[in-house]
Amino acid sequence: MTYRDPEHAVQTARSLLFVPGDHPARFDKAADSGADLVVIDLEDAVAGDGKDGARAAAVAWLSRGGRACVRINDPSSPLFSTDLDALADVPGLVAVMLPKADSPKSLTAAAQRAGAPVIALIESAAGMVGIHDIASTPGVARLAFGHLDYALDLGADAGWSAMLHARSSLVLASRAAGLPGPVDGVTTALDDAEALDRDLRRAREIGFTAKLLVHPKQVPVTHAAFRPDEEAVLWARRVAESVTGGEAVRVDGHMVDAPVLARAQAILRNAD
Repeated sequence: MTYRDPEHAVQTARSLLFVPGDHPARFDKAADSGADLVVIDLEDAVAGDGKDGARAAAVAWLSRGGRACVRINDPSSPLFSTDLDALADVPGLVAVMLPKADSPKSLTAAAQRAGAPVIALIESAAGMVGIHDIASTPGVARLAFGHLDYALDLGADAGWSAMLHARSSLVLASRAAGLPGPVDGVTTALDDAEALDRDLRRAREIGFTAKLLVHPKQVPVTHAAFRPDEEAVLWARRVAESVTGGEAVRVDGHMVDAPVLARAQAILRNAD
């Protein structure tokens, strides 16, 4: 897995696969899973007494040819600065994922000190209130949604209907800031393919373009979900081929103007 342009890799990734930082034997397996981006987790997946070892393992793997994003500890933790200092100038660092992202200040610090793009993980009411400022912070390459922690912070249910407003807010903020579609939260039901497919379909419908994953077997399902189906691709080709000179035309009985053409072109790009 190689990335010539780390920011481009972050912005085009469809699958972001977590791997616990205290299980370095799994790093290579995660990289070989086909996931667009591996995320070595130094935060939730690692107990307090394993943090130092996990950080050292991540730095060692990234320094000998591995490529990954690293989810560091949140800005309220004393380990926030320790993580950033350890990751600074590590050659294989593609990006930093900042949990509990709720202020431009901490995001700027993460980007500057790590020297890498930042994925802002929105997990709190404070983060949601400041989401437009967060999305437009220099160094932030993408937004992601930690819906389980967000629901906990609000005292709300983590189900789809309860989280719909929050998800839509991430999509809106991403678009307004010129970022790609955001990354949806994890599906924890590892053996329920229908649940994963349902979550992916809903996320795609409202504008998400990627998903956080917790197991390699979720990768191919995720890629298939974000790939335009054959019918959509055929429609997009008919639209693209019908437009000449920028004039509105009819395709399949519907008017094709500039926004419709732009949608067709986006479908063809995603199909490629």
